Amino acid sequence: MTAFLLVGLGGAVGSMARYGMGLALPSAAFPYATLAVNVIGCFCIGLAMPTLGRAETLPPELRLLVVVGFLGGFTTFSAFGNETVSLLRSGAGVALVNVAANVLLGLAAVVLGRTIAS
Repeated sequence: MTAFLLVGLGGAVGSMARYGMGLALPSAAFPYATLAVNVIGCFCIGLAMPTLGRAETLPPELRLLVVVGFLGGFTTFSAFGNETVSLLRSGAGVALVNVAANVLLGLAAVVLGRTIAS
């Protein structure tokens, strides 16, 4: 139960931070806030994963709060970036398939959702 509360708390704060970024960088011709959130989220997960993964003194609950909760609420793009970098160890082809699949299927899902909603 504690794990769920930590994820929820982190997610709430991450979502509020994302909303705040949208207010600070209103999107007119280009979604600067979304780009900023995604890049910042990728940077943060890049910092957090090695640190939280090797630090025996840090409680595992901190990973739930920061990575799963906050960054999950802030942006799921950070997980995509981290997973793609991890896939590079298996080869560039696997990472490229992951990038292409996420981008193309994500865009297709948006188009489908918009079509259904219209």
